[in-house]
Amino acid sequence: MKVTVSRRAHFNAAHRLYRPDWDDAKNDAVFGKCNNPNYHGHNYEMIVSVTGPINPETGFVMDVKVLKDLIKAEVEDAFDHKNLNLDVPEFKNLNPTAENIVVVIWNKLRKHIASSLALEVVLYETPRNFVKYTGE
Repeated sequence: MKVTVSRRAHFNAAHRLYRPDWDDAKNDAVFGKCNNPNYHGHNYEMIVSVTGPINPETGFVMDVKVLKDLIKAEVEDAFDHKNLNLDVPEFKNLNPTAENIVVVIWNKLRKHIASSLALEVVLYETPRNFVKYTGE
């Protein structure tokens, strides 16, 4: 029997979708208003889910307090009220699209969660636009 436990979290961050190797016209054509040279921000919401067997001793798949603290240390403290392009090392040479952000978050969390447990991260850039990554 496997059970999924989830934790919702959020962070606010600015970013610019831009490729320095493209000219302004191509960046505008591909990224539109998300290419604003003065950046733009989102109130990101995310759901982190861990799936696995219930530990017979604790009754947990994973202690949700441990998951909460991990999300705070690895994601919220690193991304909240930051300019992703300028302040977050993972995006120094990586365009901070929602797709790339969710993969970075998953990788930051994965190294702290037992490999026997499945990890899924769903990241909402807006209430209607979201991405999901499971490591595949």
